[in-house]
Amino acid sequence: MREARFDGRGSRIRWTEVPGAEPARVYVHGLGSVSSVYHAHVAARPGLTGRRSLFVDLPGHGISDRPERFGYTLEDHADALAAALDAAELTGAELVAHSMGGAVAIVLAHRRPELVSRLVLTEANLDACPPPDAGSSRIAAYEEDDFVDVGHARVLEDVGPPWAATLRLTDARALHRSAVGLRRGSEPVMRTLLEGLPMDRVYVQGGLSGELEGRAELEAAGVRVVTVPGAGHNVMLDRPDEFAAVVAQGG
Repeated sequence: MREARFDGRGSRIRWTEVPGAEPARVYVHGLGSVSSVYHAHVAARPGLTGRRSLFVDLPGHGISDRPERFGYTLEDHADALAAALDAAELTGAELVAHSMGGAVAIVLAHRRPELVSRLVLTEANLDACPPPDAGSSRIAAYEEDDFVDVGHARVLEDVGPPWAATLRLTDARALHRSAVGLRRGSEPVMRTLLEGLPMDRVYVQGGLSGELEGRAELEAAGVRVVTVPGAGHNVMLDRPDEFAAVVAQGG
């Protein structure tokens, strides 16, 4: 396990790492998740092995610290992720990022483009204010203290076992602030940032999730959109072989 300080108060973002060839692949999880749980089995697939691979847990999640005096906005998470990549002495890394992690990766690529050579975004949040049925919307609907006191436990009772397994490891206050930050989005919004980025960009959509809004505009901006049949939001869990093949293309 490796770590880097990220907030000026000694808090540490942590990751596990598999040695291999450069450029490295950096795997980033979604809201209330853990990178190794969602991506280690993918990195072990034929076609992806042999590359240096980092499984980073964002602040408040997994094995990383969960400071109370931290905003957990998309920009905050992106800066913490940049601190990890700097400590790992990475430039031109390939980021494989899921859901909220995809939004964080987009902001990072905008703020520190020298760190990123390629983005593979799995059902990343591209717009502010996700639909009311999204997990982040349900969490953000609480006031922060109410979520910490009762909302976290209620959400854990209602979500499916796969998400609950990692959601329960996420600090409740960090989870709420991250959800609020995700609903707020970046400025400019993530979709606009993504369309203007210069590096190779792939957006992975689960076939069960329906048509991707604004797909034509994304493709016109040079973003390759790949739909994986039979997969939902967690493409890497639903169709790991197909997902690994997408990651391997161009990588």
